[in-house]
Amino acid sequence: MAPHHLPFYLAPGSGTDTLMVVMGLFLIGIVLWVGTLYWKLHSLPERMAHKSQKLQFEFVAVLGLISLFTHMHIFWIAGLLLAMIDLPDFGTPLRSIAGSVEKIAEATPAVDSEEFRLEAATPATDKPEPVKEHSHV
Repeated sequence: MAPHHLPFYLAPGSGTDTLMVVMGLFLIGIVLWVGTLYWKLHSLPERMAHKSQKLQFEFVAVLGLISLFTHMHIFWIAGLLLAMIDLPDFGTPLRSIAGSVEKIAEATPAVDSEEFRLEAATPATDKPEPVKEHSHV
């Protein structure tokens, strides 16, 4: 026979343990919260690199996956450092140059291939032959 003045955290003999149920729900909530915090922290380099170039973003994402599956934190640190560095954009100027060269190539007059072959096949006769000097020895 239990006295009626027992504290609230002690379970009655025929009832459920209220404190255990509350602590179980608290533990589930904390585990979910810490898991969410871990995933946000783990995806930090990818979120930082998302604003950069596609190639840089892919490198950072691959480094994040490698660090996730191998549990080697150096890959995560490398991905974080790569996400922080702003790589110069070489692709845009090169594409602009290539587009300009294509426009220039299309703007030049086309030479008939038959005329070009005839000119290339016939030797130039307009040039005088070089005079060789004779030695006096």
